[in-house]
Amino acid sequence: MAGSIEAYETMAGPRYRVRYRKPNGASTDKRGFRTKKEARLYLASVEITKAKGEYIDPADSRVHIAHLGKEWLESKTNLKPSSKTSLETSWRVYVEPRWGDTPVGEIKPSHVETWISQLAEGTAVTARSRDRRNTRGPRSATVVLRAVGVLAGILDMAVRDQRIAKNPARGARNLPRKESTKERRYLSDDEVVRLAAQSGPHTTLVLVLAYCGLRWSEAIGLRAQDVNILRRRLHINRAAVEVKGIIELGAPKNWEKRTVPFPAFLQKPLEAALKGKSTDGLVFCSDTGDYLRRAKSDEDAESWFARAVRAAGIRRLTPHDLRHTAASLAIASGANVKAVQRMLGHKSAAMTLDTYADLFDDDLDDVAERLDARAVKADVGKLWARAVS
Repeated sequence: MAGSIEAYETMAGPRYRVRYRKPNGASTDKRGFRTKKEARLYLASVEITKAKGEYIDPADSRVHIAHLGKEWLESKTNLKPSSKTSLETSWRVYVEPRWGDTPVGEIKPSHVETWISQLAEGTAVTARSRDRRNTRGPRSATVVLRAVGVLAGILDMAVRDQRIAKNPARGARNLPRKESTKERRYLSDDEVVRLAAQSGPHTTLVLVLAYCGLRWSEAIGLRAQDVNILRRRLHINRAAVEVKGIIELGAPKNWEKRTVPFPAFLQKPLEAALKGKSTDGLVFCSDTGDYLRRAKSDEDAESWFARAVRAAGIRRLTPHDLRHTAASLAIASGANVKAVQRMLGHKSAAMTLDTYADLFDDDLDDVAERLDARAVKADVGKLWARAVS
C-alpha cells in the first residue's frame, strides 16, 4: 500500500491528510495540506525517498541540538585533551546558547549565516552575555570558525543518522578569514645569546627552542631517552600540554612524531642537562623535578622568561617566538623548505611556506641573481639584440 489521502474540515476550510508507512512499517501521517495536489506531491516525494533509502523521519528531525551536541562531544574520544577542551568551551559559550533549543530539522543556511554575522559583530547570544559578562565586542575569526565548526560537526552527525538530508552549516558564504594581526618576532643570533645568558638554569632550554624549533609542550615533554648525544638528535615523541592547570601527555601536534637535529654547540649543554638523570627523567624540569609550567611573557610579568627578556634588553616576546626564530635562522642559513618543514613538524612544505612566506623574500632575490648570472654567461643580451634587429 503506497499511502492514502483524506480530506477533513477545519475552520479555515477543507484540508488534506496524507497517511503512509515509514520504512520500518510503522504508520504515520502529515496533515494541513491546502490542496489535494499538494498532498499527492508530498506522498510521491515520501515514496521516492523511501525507495532511495533517503527517507527522513519527521520525528527524528524534531530532536533538539542540545541533545545531539552532548552526543557529538562524547564521541570525540580521539582528540587530545587541549583540543577537546576548546570544543567543549565553544559549545558551552557559543553554540548551545543559540541552538540548544532548536530542532535539528528547522535550521536553515540563512539562519547559520545570520548567526555568523552576529558572532563576528559581537551581538550573538552567548553563555557570557546571559551571565552579563563580556556582553559586547566582535569575536575573532578563530572563535567564529571554531563555533561554526562545532555546529557543522553536530549537523554532520545528524545527516549520517538520517535526521536531516543536508547540513545547513556547510558552505556558509560569510565565514571570516583567519588572518593574524599579531606581529611575528624573529631574534638574531646575538639576541638569542643575550636572552639565554639571562635565563639562569633555563639557558639550555632557550637555546633548544631557538635553534631546534620545538614547541614549548614538546620541549618540556623531552625525556633523557629522547636525546641522542652521539648523533645529535632529539626524538619528539610526546607533548606535555597544560589544560586547565593540569599537564596532559599526548602525541605531538598533528600526531607527527619526528626527529630533530641539534647544532654541535648544544652537545655539551645537553650533556650537562642529562647528567645524573635516569632514561625516563625530564630533560627540562622545575626545581622539584616536575614539568615546567609555561612561562608568562607579559611585560610586567615576574616569570623567569619575562625577567630574562627585560634583562637582555629585548622587546617583549613569547616562548613561541623562539620557534619562529628557529625557522628564521634555519632559512637564513640556507636550509630548504622541506628540511624546515621536517624540523618544525608541519604537515606539509606548503604549510611551512604559508606560515613563513615573509622569510623567503631573500630567496626571490637570489633566484633573480642566479638567472641574471646564467643569462650573462649565455650572452643573452647579444642574442636578444640580434633577434630584435
